[in-house]
Amino acid sequence: MRRVVLLLTVLAAAWTLSPGAFAASQASRSGAAAAQPATPDGLAKALQLRYERIRDFSASFTQTYRGGTLRTQAREQGTVSVKKPGMMRWTYTQPEKKEIVSDGRKLYLYYPADKQVIVSDVPADSEASTGAMFLAGRGDLGRDFTAAAAESVVAGGVAIKLTPRRPQPDYEHLVIAIDPASLQIRALTTFDRLGGENTLTFTNLKENTGVSEKEFMFRIPGGVTVATNDSPR
Repeated sequence: MRRVVLLLTVLAAAWTLSPGAFAASQASRSGAAAAQPATPDGLAKALQLRYERIRDFSASFTQTYRGGTLRTQAREQGTVSVKKPGMMRWTYTQPEKKEIVSDGRKLYLYYPADKQVIVSDVPADSEASTGAMFLAGRGDLGRDFTAAAAESVVAGGVAIKLTPRRPQPDYEHLVIAIDPASLQIRALTTFDRLGGENTLTFTNLKENTGVSEKEFMFRIPGGVTVATNDSPR
């Protein structure tokens, strides 16, 4: 289960960049986005500009994991909602139900089958990974990552590889697959230091719809065990 928590920390970039399609689509209608950036650095800068205009984001997702020292494979599905600054809700529906919710201060992991809730503090800026900084609205692709060309896992997409300038303990780099016409993110893969690949693909993307902060309030159900843990399983 640790890889789910790691994913939330590392893939914050995806939660804030993927809504960039909203601004990109507006620019495209006016002809401003007709030409795509010619370099990975240019594409990263374009995504950063789009990201800065996003307030909230929701989507359906499929998460797949493969590799690692145990050569395991897994596939899960669900929905995600994000609102700046620092609020998110991941609802896993298949094959196992679980929820991961942050109100910007606390992070809640709820496992209905185990009747367990794990509560952690959201890391302070000084302790957060470069990915988590995006969730807080204080990240910058050009400052925090180096960009390089990569192969897209989505047909017809373009991709960039983002390597953190400051070494991270839990992951080596990210690869973001993007729709070349709208700059809408389609998939994001995290490569960890054990050889694992964790991929999120997004569908039914909606941006700047005014998601309520109530969406990110977590009420601990009755009859569950509550644990506090800085490094959830």
